[in-house]
Amino acid sequence: MTEAQDATIGPILVIDDERHVRMATKQSIELAGFEVLCMDTAEAAIRGLSRGWPGVVVSDIKMPGMDGLAFLKQAQVIDPEIPIVLVTGHGDVPMAVSAMRDGAYDFIEKPYDSDMLIDVVARAYEKRRLVIENRALRQELDAHKGLASRLIGRSSGMTALRQEIEAIAQISADVLILGETGTGKELVARCLHEFSERSAGNFVAINCGAVPENIIESELFGHEQGAFTGATARRIGKFEHASGGTLFLDEVESMPMELQVKLLRVIQERAVERLGSNKTIPLDLRIIAATKTDLRQASTDGKFREDLYYRLNVVKCAIPALKDRFEDIPLLFQHFISRASRRYRRTAPEVSQDTVAALLAHNWPGNVRELQNAAERYALGLGIGLEAHAAPGASDYAVARVTLSEQIDALESSLIRREIIKQRGNVTATYEALGVPRKTLYDKMKRHGIRRDDLID
Repeated sequence: MTEAQDATIGPILVIDDERHVRMATKQSIELAGFEVLCMDTAEAAIRGLSRGWPGVVVSDIKMPGMDGLAFLKQAQVIDPEIPIVLVTGHGDVPMAVSAMRDGAYDFIEKPYDSDMLIDVVARAYEKRRLVIENRALRQELDAHKGLASRLIGRSSGMTALRQEIEAIAQISADVLILGETGTGKELVARCLHEFSERSAGNFVAINCGAVPENIIESELFGHEQGAFTGATARRIGKFEHASGGTLFLDEVESMPMELQVKLLRVIQERAVERLGSNKTIPLDLRIIAATKTDLRQASTDGKFREDLYYRLNVVKCAIPALKDRFEDIPLLFQHFISRASRRYRRTAPEVSQDTVAALLAHNWPGNVRELQNAAERYALGLGIGLEAHAAPGASDYAVARVTLSEQIDALESSLIRREIIKQRGNVTATYEALGVPRKTLYDKMKRHGIRRDDLID
């Protein structure tokens, strides 16, 4: 029986037919903090590998039976991305170089310095960790279907948003979408349309802040030939074109006050008159408006009609900012990288640990749109190129080289702190919002050194 034949394969697998070499190598690697498993034959080792195995192999080349090169070929059949470090004698260096061209991660020539061995193993292990993590993210993305494939995220905020959209998509009520710039308000509006009974009709989007004021009325309501100078032909307006489907009014707070009166009438009567015509055209449409401002406050300040606000605010749908759902960032970043890589016909790059730390340290003032831009730059090999906007508690996400467990701890600590602040120190509301038992919350607060009184004025 080979050594450790029944043991679980550890992160570092050492294969060598000489016992004293195995033990010396094992000791060196264990001193660096790795779990090590030794085997004396390549045949036994190959049976312990799988596509999801998270470790690194350090194998001698010359062994009786299956040698290191034959082992490399069989391991690549199982998973070509398992890092295999070959140990070679001086005379076998050309052979090892050839093996690297065939897929070996690296080779070390005997006799080797233990520090060199540890450096190679550490780099190989980090590469393997990234491969496994990125595969898991891709698998999660591939598993998403329906609405989850459009609105990506595992956070409580995104889960609630998807549930809300599923609940209101099939009703005909108008919807007011609230969200910061770049959160994806148009995407939410499109989902409301595509998952509704109106999906066969047109989805017509108009940015109220981008259309010149002198033509916005014509854009919305249409006009007859000769209605004004330059109206050389009849034009169907956005409202009429959207009949049978959905009209999306983005940045509705930018609509001129005098036009708000006419919009209110269209919403009330579900009918429109083209400019230059007295004929009333009935409409069958759903109106979805989106804003990044507080329309209630704007109406109080006299900047938005109060009656229009109440007409639009039949059903409200709020999109969480990216800084309030940090746990979604790695998944979204991977999604945007994959999409950009397909568009630019490039191989999707692996996402490094330092990159994840930098993403989590950012405050994302531009929200998902800013994250998408960062992912596109990364896919093109240009880095993420983020401006300096540190998130509250950014020290938790220091861009230093930290382990995955440390990043998870930092994320957990930040989420708990944010929720305590959001719930104004109400512990019951906090553990209910986080979906954990009271004792679990107190245990985690103690472990992370979180004191409620330090967070609440």
